[in-house]
Amino acid sequence: MIKEDFNTKIDFIYLSEPDMIAAGVTDMPQCVDTMEDMFILMQKGDYRMAGPNSDSHGAMITFPDESPFKTMPKPTADRRLMAMPAYLGGDFQTCGVKWYGSNIANREIGLPRSILMFTLTDVVTSAPLAYMSANLLSAYRTGAVPGVGARHLARNDSKVIGLLGPGVMGKTTVASFMAACPDVDTIKIKGRGKASLDSFTAWLAETFPQIVNVQIVNSVEEVVRGSDLVTYCNSGAVGDPTTYPIVKREWVKPGAFLAMPSSCRLDDSMSGKDVRKIMDSIGLYTAWYEEVPKPAHNHIPLVGMRFMDMIEEGSMSMDELEDLGEILVGNIPGRQNDEEIFVMSVGGMPVEDVAWATVVYRNAIEKGIGVSLNLWETPVLR
Repeated sequence: MIKEDFNTKIDFIYLSEPDMIAAGVTDMPQCVDTMEDMFILMQKGDYRMAGPNSDSHGAMITFPDESPFKTMPKPTADRRLMAMPAYLGGDFQTCGVKWYGSNIANREIGLPRSILMFTLTDVVTSAPLAYMSANLLSAYRTGAVPGVGARHLARNDSKVIGLLGPGVMGKTTVASFMAACPDVDTIKIKGRGKASLDSFTAWLAETFPQIVNVQIVNSVEEVVRGSDLVTYCNSGAVGDPTTYPIVKREWVKPGAFLAMPSSCRLDDSMSGKDVRKIMDSIGLYTAWYEEVPKPAHNHIPLVGMRFMDMIEEGSMSMDELEDLGEILVGNIPGRQNDEEIFVMSVGGMPVEDVAWATVVYRNAIEKGIGVSLNLWETPVLR
């Protein structure tokens, strides 16, 4: 029996994109700190994502190549309708779900490729705490992960960034590199067109004026050669790994740290035992590998999935993979000398959204940001 004086009123806040900015969603140093806290909780096991192993990236709607229904969407490039739920413990104690909608054709009508929303909820009652714009939330949490890696694995004297793909992810990844390695003064950039390069260089000049040497290069080899920090943030068709941009060992500077949140392939030398292979979460890739057809790298173009294919083929052993969280808690050593080369696969996880959404939500509550909405005073059905 419910007590008559029990308060059943539920209010939550709506945070638009400008509200999210005001609440600090673009504060990359704080986001890097938050992602580090999250990885430590993951290593301890104080988290849950979807799937039977609690490590799934999410649940995605797929569309057939041919359908009897004329209005059904086609499986065009980067068509994605996906729910990404997670729970995070520790000082967060929240859960939530990101709705990920993506269509490359959006760009033809002036919209971003992806339009994302996030619902943050109380972990006990499941009552909503916030409904928020999530494009920046998602971009910054993903971009922050390379910064966590760079903080612990890049050389302390890193000066040069090599970037393939100067889009949204390129901007946030560079921002996280700068949070981890503030002495960087040079960047080499390869992009597809003048518009994206102009947008990136204008953002760079405003955001990081200390990067005084900006080079526009014409090949991925030039991106990699001589760079202390390397990232591929490109977009492109998935399916044929021979079309993914490559990294060759002969290009890589001794001591380089490579963070790859996008499609990439490595030559045989880059896949050898003398290159340390860091996964943002081995559990994530294990779950992915169970869910997709094989070879998995044809369907998920991250280097981590190529490693999983190689393990299945017998050309690599699982013990060659290192989990970032294990390094953060000291179970595995970080950089041990100035010559070590690291390549880190960045897959992106819904638990990251929960972590950063919780911090931004708490900032918003503290600052009185957002629009208060009422779910009900008393529910009609209970």
